[in-house]
Amino acid sequence: MAAPILSFENLGLSQGSHWLFRGLNIAVGAKDRLALIGRNGVGKTTLLKLLGGQIEADEGVRSVQPGARVITLEQDPDVTPFKTLHDFALAGEFAPPAHEVEAIADQLGIDLSREAKTASGGERRRAAIARALASEPDLLLLDEPTNHLDIAAIDWIENWMARYSGAFIVISHDRAFLTRLTRQTLWLDRGQMRRNEIGFGGFEQWMEAVYAEEARAAEKLDAKLKIEAHWLERGVTARRKRNQGRLSKLWEMREQRAAMQGPQGTAKIAVASDDSKTKSVIKAEHVTKKFGDRTIIDDLSLRVQRGDRIGIVGGNGAGKSTLLKLLTGALEPDIGSVTLAKTLDMIFIDQQRSLMQGDKSVRDVLAEGGDWIDVRGVRKHIHGYLKEFLFDPSLAEAKVATLSGGERSRLLFAREFARESNLLVLDEPTNDLDLETLDLLQEVIADYDGTVLIVSHDRDFLDRTVTVTLGLDGTGVVDVIVGGYADWIAKRDPRKAAKIEKKEAALPPPPKPVSAKLTYKDQRDLDLLPKRIEELETAIARDEEALADPALYTKDPKKFAALTGAIEKARAEKDAAEERWLELAEKAEGLAG
Repeated sequence: MAAPILSFENLGLSQGSHWLFRGLNIAVGAKDRLALIGRNGVGKTTLLKLLGGQIEADEGVRSVQPGARVITLEQDPDVTPFKTLHDFALAGEFAPPAHEVEAIADQLGIDLSREAKTASGGERRRAAIARALASEPDLLLLDEPTNHLDIAAIDWIENWMARYSGAFIVISHDRAFLTRLTRQTLWLDRGQMRRNEIGFGGFEQWMEAVYAEEARAAEKLDAKLKIEAHWLERGVTARRKRNQGRLSKLWEMREQRAAMQGPQGTAKIAVASDDSKTKSVIKAEHVTKKFGDRTIIDDLSLRVQRGDRIGIVGGNGAGKSTLLKLLTGALEPDIGSVTLAKTLDMIFIDQQRSLMQGDKSVRDVLAEGGDWIDVRGVRKHIHGYLKEFLFDPSLAEAKVATLSGGERSRLLFAREFARESNLLVLDEPTNDLDLETLDLLQEVIADYDGTVLIVSHDRDFLDRTVTVTLGLDGTGVVDVIVGGYADWIAKRDPRKAAKIEKKEAALPPPPKPVSAKLTYKDQRDLDLLPKRIEELETAIARDEEALADPALYTKDPKKFAALTGAIEKARAEKDAAEERWLELAEKAEGLAG
């Protein structure tokens, strides 16, 4: 067996008074194409820096094959010491040839003469990619390589990586990128490292199998471990099962929307009827917008209905932000008109974390220092609400500055989604998120009662969330397609769509469920638990409404305490009932299979 390009034996790194991870053994072969998976905050970026030699470990031995070039593409490259992006791209331990850097930069559409201090995140990322790829790496360490890139640039990198003959380890939230390129998976989970010789396409089935085995082992131990096992599966298998149902609902919504599709020609979606279910919230008629001599949007007619999930895609500079501003009334068209429903109440999340001040605590951000938060008219305890967004309740006192980028994004979602609204606008919402948070965001969007506008370069996320895609090619033409990104590609480039479909069809099928016979008690619980869950939800809502009286605590502190206790008890029973029902539903599903 050939010696690895890079290895780390008994790797350990302490973080304050505890170990972030310890005893990790990693070996990267010459042809390995590894996905590095793990929740936000487990240390994926830190591990990549340890492997790349940017930081020192507290324990362990790092070995690199003599002469091997290990190149790291950082998530946020520091270009400030350099005058121009060209200077930055030619620097580094393995200074790349200028002509190679310039050739890659040209294909990525980046002007390297740009002053480094004024460069955008996307420009810095492209310059870093040009430097990394031109350095003739034997091993590439890639930290979120698709962040801040448009679909054209992501597509170019995918093609380059597919031809690349060396090894790589990649951290990414882009499911499509991971699925098409990786052959092995490293899973960093609760301080442990697992490796499997499957690409990301088989990761979720592997993860569920691991968690199911741990849950079975926990049944033999004490009650505390059982609770931890339930918490473990709560955000994984259970959420995935629910998301499968939501995906089915999404296909139905797309079919309904397709029935409203107007005639081919000028991009248009017609109103099928004028009842409340199909009421237009945004009406654009023959909209044209120019900047100088360039036409950004050309003669667009579109009606966005209540409940639509609209995805906006296209290359950088194609006009996505302009279209978003036109549709939300922030920008006036040169020709035509945009009419917004008078009752629109908008939430806009643009991933600028100015709201997330580092010196504030999580409690300050969510509840202004209190214990309770109003979530769209329902009063909830901050600990319970944090769980809904995959936070450990103990993080309520943590400072925002101590959270990872993904955790800050999740906190921002928790804060903004608590507000009443009927129009949700998300501008690149998936940056810095882990895969489980992406599932959560998909779930929130699916359950949202209003209309959603999403600008994103995350192809898989769009395919899982939107009913209509607005595709911009930079000429002013806007393709209006019922469906997601894959549907837009199928219209524009059928050969590419067929190639993608062929690759995805080659992925290993999910394992067949194991049959299990339901006992009389199991069947009875499966039948009766939904009603009990509904009763508990009604009781919780009733008690929370009573608790919302601001004078209750001073007027009747005993009643306040009794209601608080009843709510906590009902929530615990509801959580246990939901876990029990999900477990039985999976058993019944296996029996049916």
